[in-house]
Amino acid sequence: MTVKTGLSRRRALLSAAALPLAAAIPGRAAAMVAKQGMSIPTFKRFALGDFEVTTLLAGTRAVENPHDIFGLNVSDEEFAAASEAAFIPTDVAQFFFTPTLVNTGDSMILFDTGLNPEGITAALAAAGHTPDQINTVVITHMHGDHIGGLMGEQGATFANAGHVTGAVEHNHWMGAGNETFDTKVRPLNDRFTFLDDGGTVAPGITAIAAFGHTPGHMAFRIESAGKAIVLIADTANHPVWSLARPDWEVKFDADKARAAETRKSLFGMIAADRLPFIGYHMPFPATGFIEPAGDGFRYVPTSYQLMLG
Repeated sequence: MTVKTGLSRRRALLSAAALPLAAAIPGRAAAMVAKQGMSIPTFKRFALGDFEVTTLLAGTRAVENPHDIFGLNVSDEEFAAASEAAFIPTDVAQFFFTPTLVNTGDSMILFDTGLNPEGITAALAAAGHTPDQINTVVITHMHGDHIGGLMGEQGATFANAGHVTGAVEHNHWMGAGNETFDTKVRPLNDRFTFLDDGGTVAPGITAIAAFGHTPGHMAFRIESAGKAIVLIADTANHPVWSLARPDWEVKFDADKARAAETRKSLFGMIAADRLPFIGYHMPFPATGFIEPAGDGFRYVPTSYQLMLG
């Protein structure tokens, strides 16, 4: 008996010929490659006159319900409208923790240390550096996400470094009974020197009183060979809900009215002088410009400007 399959010899040949063609289609091959996950850069290096500046991503995480942190004095509707205009969601925000390394040629100066030793040492390693290369650690203020990398189970992270912070800031936390300060900073007190507004960390690096976020919070102007940048630390914690709207109250600001005044004055100066800035919590690589906009400011992320020296 002969069984008919319904598949002619011509159709069989055409089907066989189509197999290699299907395998060669790029989409088919790519579908078999495992996804590798989101890529997250951990450092960005650029020249500033004769200095070399590197921003270091020591940590990043998503945080839910950002209106519980930002814009405490505005309605849900106003918060939602500002977020929608900036193309960002209202239910979650991405937080960034970005210390800054300045190589002056004579010194390696690290501003802030992240949440823990592991984060800052990993970011330094990605940038080609080790903790023992750091000569000076500057602490802009004593919140845990800035002092967390100072100490770990192995002791001091930056064994060869002197430490610098604002006198007002240190005096406040010495009497605050704060566990993180007592664990991370107090054991290193004999390594610290203190400065006030206008004090100098090194030639070209000058402290700017930016009180409000904490009692002695400091920003810094970094200048070399006619080029300058301002490190704002936590003067603003978000490009839209803090920088763009300086009057919006932020949960983490100790003195909310003074923090708002500091935002207006410091950002007004940066905008007037058309200087770039580094913000510890700005989207990585944490660099940008500021322009006046209504009652606040507009954050302009850097593109290639800092690549030009």
